Amino acid sequence: MSVGTSRAPGAADVVRARADRGGPGDLGVDPDELPDGLVVADETGRIICFNAAAARITAVRADEALGAPLERALPLEDLEGRRWWQLTDPYGGLAIRVGQPERNLLLPGGREVLVSARYLRTHRTGPVRRVVVSLRDTEARRRTERSHAELIATVAHELRSPLTSVKGFTATLLAKWERFTDDQKKLMLETVDADANRVTRLIAELLDISRIDSGRLELRRQPVDIGAAVGRHIQSHVASGQDADRFLVRVQQPLPDCWADPDKIDQVLSNLLENAVRHGEGTVTIGVAPSSSPRERGGAETAVTVSDEGPGIPEESMGRVFTRFWRGSKRGGTGLGLYIVKGIVEAHGGTITVGRAPGGGAQFRFTLPVGAPAYLQ
Repeated sequence: MSVGTSRAPGAADVVRARADRGGPGDLGVDPDELPDGLVVADETGRIICFNAAAARITAVRADEALGAPLERALPLEDLEGRRWWQLTDPYGGLAIRVGQPERNLLLPGGREVLVSARYLRTHRTGPVRRVVVSLRDTEARRRTERSHAELIATVAHELRSPLTSVKGFTATLLAKWERFTDDQKKLMLETVDADANRVTRLIAELLDISRIDSGRLELRRQPVDIGAAVGRHIQSHVASGQDADRFLVRVQQPLPDCWADPDKIDQVLSNLLENAVRHGEGTVTIGVAPSSSPRERGGAETAVTVSDEGPGIPEESMGRVFTRFWRGSKRGGTGLGLYIVKGIVEAHGGTITVGRAPGGGAQFRFTLPVGAPAYLQ
């Protein structure tokens, strides 16, 4: 049997599976167009379909695999070195078995793949007519695992410093309380308090990332005065020693009603202003103005821009600003703040972008949809 005639029945068996059961017919799907590897074996265990993704994942040519026994063309082993086809025995195993759930298996050479299988029978407990195997590369999962490992390592590193400080000062005060003056004690306790606040912020960041990644970020929407919120954050920076003349606020009135989570918006403004003050130079300009959405759904928005007059962000780095662990040219911090900011803005249905400010520095612009939520209308 030629390669072409061998492959066609396998493709038909897959894309016409519903038709065999009285479904709507041929869906017109070419197995080579599928994103995952697809391997189909007939009732004798010989491969009749081996698509392009399967060839890429296994590094086995389709013309070599077609017509070959399943266990020879796809010699999979579990993580303990046992041969998977002998272990699962799709043709001679339990007659009620319908397949195998997805699991990590090894190809020759130790490469990991995600494999799941489906057994098609003529009737419920009849002989296996087809074995359909799905193959997926584990690279995406490995990237996710590496990202989680980096997150744990980064947070562990950031926690170590304040906790070491807290432990050192508290141990010293407990052991030698009478030897210190009141001013010395106050300084030590203020340091402990600052380090405890730092640990609290790190834990809050971790919780935010977990909620953003899982889509469980809860918003408690209520009317928010963005202009007043900006003013509060500027007053906080001035109270901590910044020159009031460094900030320029431009609020375009009238602003439409904005329903948002005030605590989350405070978090966004705090992060953007702190970045501009710490990493930028010159005047920090904050603009708040009504805007219209260019997106298909349309509607009014409130737009907020935060810009500085510093060196700005290099063009080649702008695409990575909102990713985890991006810190720019200056080290310090966890590099998670802007990732969280983006997650909060998008959870509100808004957008955030970064570009170059008129003064040459960095400019962040985020928008928030306005109007009361549907359940209040």
